[in-house]
Amino acid sequence: TVFEQCGTKKRKFTESIELQISLKNYDPQKDKRFSGTIKLKHIPKPKMKVCILGDQQHCDEAKSNEIANMDTDALKKLNKNKKLVKKLAKRYDAFLASDSIIK
Repeated sequence: TVFEQCGTKKRKFTESIELQISLKNYDPQKDKRFSGTIKLKHIPKPKMKVCILGDQQHCDEAKSNEIANMDTDALKKLNKNKKLVKKLAKRYDAFLASDSIIK
């Protein structure tokens, strides 16, 4: 199985598995009320660090909730400097970005 093969070779990074499920005779355009949750047996990352990359409104919301954030000026300071970008990426587990930043 996939899990047995993952454990045979020691890797220097965290391995992950992506799972996609398709449902027969279900049209997501027609019936949008499908929702569900699954409680995992073990918490994957109990102290996950998230950084908000956003405009002023989203940065203010993040500050009020005590979440790390960066505005457009802070992102421009990185200016494609690979060392600074890698340092930033190592500090956080995930990034959330505003629509205006992505475009």
